[in-house]
Amino acid sequence: MRAETGTFIMAAVILVLGLYLMFPVLLMLVLSFNVADDFLVPPIVWGLENWTHSFRDPRILEALYNTFALWFMNFIVSFPLGVAIALILARTRIPFTHGLEYLFWISFVFPGLANTVGWIMLLDPDVGWINKALETLPFVEDGPFNIFSFWGIVWTKLQSDSVSYFVILLTPAFRNMDQALEEAARVSGASKMGAIFRVTLPVMIGPVVLVLALQLLRIFSGFETEWILGASWGFFVYSTLIFSQTSQFIPQYGAAIVLASMTMVIIAVIFPIQRWITHRRQYTTLTGTFKPGLIDIGKWRWVFLGFILFLLAMFTLLPFVVIVVGSFMSRVGFFNAVPLWTTSHWVEVFGDPMFLRGLRTTTVLAVSAGIGSPLVFSLIAYLLVRTRWRGRRILDGTIWVSAVFPGIISGLGLLLMFLTIPGLRWLYGSIWALILVVLIAGNTTGTNIFKGVMIQLGGDVEEAARVSGAGWLRTYFTIVLPLLMPTMVLIGMLNFISAASTTSSIILLASRQTLTLSIIALEWASPQLGRTENAGIISLVIMVYTLVLALIGRYYALKMGIRHDRVAKRFGIRNEPAKAASAK
Repeated sequence: MRAETGTFIMAAVILVLGLYLMFPVLLMLVLSFNVADDFLVPPIVWGLENWTHSFRDPRILEALYNTFALWFMNFIVSFPLGVAIALILARTRIPFTHGLEYLFWISFVFPGLANTVGWIMLLDPDVGWINKALETLPFVEDGPFNIFSFWGIVWTKLQSDSVSYFVILLTPAFRNMDQALEEAARVSGASKMGAIFRVTLPVMIGPVVLVLALQLLRIFSGFETEWILGASWGFFVYSTLIFSQTSQFIPQYGAAIVLASMTMVIIAVIFPIQRWITHRRQYTTLTGTFKPGLIDIGKWRWVFLGFILFLLAMFTLLPFVVIVVGSFMSRVGFFNAVPLWTTSHWVEVFGDPMFLRGLRTTTVLAVSAGIGSPLVFSLIAYLLVRTRWRGRRILDGTIWVSAVFPGIISGLGLLLMFLTIPGLRWLYGSIWALILVVLIAGNTTGTNIFKGVMIQLGGDVEEAARVSGAGWLRTYFTIVLPLLMPTMVLIGMLNFISAASTTSSIILLASRQTLTLSIIALEWASPQLGRTENAGIISLVIMVYTLVLALIGRYYALKMGIRHDRVAKRFGIRNEPAKAASAK
């Protein structure tokens, strides 16, 4: 009876997650062959016209080309730079290495929208501060920089998270490098640089290729920077073209679905290649004979330290300061304006009903994600780790496969599901649809983090609770969750921040009544509206708002976990070290 109950529960979980994660994508693939004049009204007319027309549409192939071109240009700069910085932080004796790594984490979580707005203020061809400063020189007539260009998009993407992404993921991997391997290369006659290129990098190819594949997926998930800087002059990547096609007065759902389907096919080819590369050889660097060690680079450590600090300031500090200062200018870039400084933009933003509505929607989404996501992911991980029910591999595979669908594709699939399936149309544009999206976003990362933690927990604690008469639910909420509370807080904070600033996954599902702060800032930062100062203020609000509420939530949530200090005080353990020292 217990086995049958477990099978039923697992089947229900797989069915619910499958309907949400996989069914919209499969529905989208099926509907790509619907060639009816009215796409959303039966009857369905099957045919290949959507595909044949899309291959004749130069914008679709051009959008895919632009996506890969953007990734490649980011790759050739961010990859060697990120690998070099990760090597320096992990393998050399550079001062403040852990502090620098933490600053790269701050750079990574710095909102991409805020970074984009900051660089618009600096490199706008007409009013950008850098261009204005250069025009004061006698031999410069017009500012040379234009942020609204392909190279402007590349530059902004590099600043936002490309380099930081490589650093935060590769630095821990490089720390697990056994120094004995490098010493063997040095004994064989290799120089320090030769040992790095012939030993360190080759044996690290596994994590490096994995990070490359993840970065490609991040480029495919990109939306805000590409839309603000490219749509005004006709530059589209696949995500912005899908949004453009579905947001027209007469939506072109057929072409958008074909473009999304082609993108999924490309991603489906890339990830098996990455898996083949990482599994065809052994890349073990951490064994029982592991020998830690760092390379002494002498006076060069101060040069590298200065260069890394310069990059961090340019990635985060410079855009932040520019946004703050620009928000108090009458018009960014017009230094002759009278008055030059004003608080009218702040008054205008905080008095706008749209801002208040967006703040309310953002709060609901962020709190729902911060509280609900850890509970959902921990339950899924519990089923995968603590049970032996049939279907666990299917559930685990569903979680992993869902990770390859970028936010705009998932949003388009859900949009089609809400509009085509009877009884679901009421979800379109409602707050419930957005909650569904942010609640399960990041499920692959969150579930696998909980899996790793639960593997460390012994089963005897739960068995003692069950023997004492506690049911499964009581055991889970009174025993398991307190033990998982630090991880719950971590996942909750990450999802809270992500939900407060997300755009691509919800922009196709939001209505004018459910706009978030990030979507409002995206609209105001567009060249058509030109409300850059107001968009910068909203970016600042999102940063401060998410940081403060996340820290408050962390403070109270940690009180719910196991308090080692209270346990020690209760049993008189606090003074044991002092007593032992005095006795010695």
